[in-house]
Amino acid sequence: MELIIYLLIGAIAGFAAGLFGVGGGLIIVPILYIVFTQMNYDPNVIMHIAVGTSLATIIVTSVSSVTAHHKKGAVLWSVFRNLAPGLVAGSFLGAGIADLMSGQHLQLVIGVFAVWMAYKMFKGAHAVVDPNRHLPSPALQLAAGGGIGVASAIFGIGGGSLTVPYLNRHGVVMQKAVATSAACGLPIAVAGALGFMWFGAKVQIDVPNTIGYVHVYAFFGISVMSFITAKFGAKVAHRLSPAMLKKCFAGLLVVVGCYFIYKGLM
Repeated sequence: MELIIYLLIGAIAGFAAGLFGVGGGLIIVPILYIVFTQMNYDPNVIMHIAVGTSLATIIVTSVSSVTAHHKKGAVLWSVFRNLAPGLVAGSFLGAGIADLMSGQHLQLVIGVFAVWMAYKMFKGAHAVVDPNRHLPSPALQLAAGGGIGVASAIFGIGGGSLTVPYLNRHGVVMQKAVATSAACGLPIAVAGALGFMWFGAKVQIDVPNTIGYVHVYAFFGISVMSFITAKFGAKVAHRLSPAMLKKCFAGLLVVVGCYFIYKGLM
């Protein structure tokens, strides 16, 4: 039964990864939190394990999602190369910061972040991308990658919630922003997952089948299905209008954000 739950989570998360370029973390983290709570895992580390496991699964969903986007020629690889070093360093650092936070504080931070991002995305749903705006210098893109990496590791996401609006704001159309964000999710996920394994290994965790803050069974179950369904999400993304994508993205963020704010304040 436990494996079936992880497979279902993976199916939903994978589709969301391809559709929004978010790596599926915004779905994986809250659902894993609920599942781990029902399994009576240590409440002090449940949130950390949910975030760490989410990052590990995003490694797989990112590969599947970016492959589908690349076939459509939507990934801006030159931008990816500028952002990647910062994403890697920032993600490992973010894992260390998350390790210092309590589970309740982690919930509140993720919740507030999600609601704020939903507001920003919904507000700009019908905004027209200014073709005269361009991405900043490679050095500034590197710095932006660092900031995105830190935040993404703390929130257990593939960075789409930050990378997509960042690229969109600098003149990149929504479909290409989503596709490039999917590629950026890979270095974020690898560095973040390794960070959560590393810092979690230094903590006494009374939860079976874990390596640091990563749950092995959940990782495999979610990864198998998400790899398959991410491709379907990517195909749908190219059929929707940019405004519709932004509204759907914002709606997802509102639900997740309100849930974690509620749990964090309890």
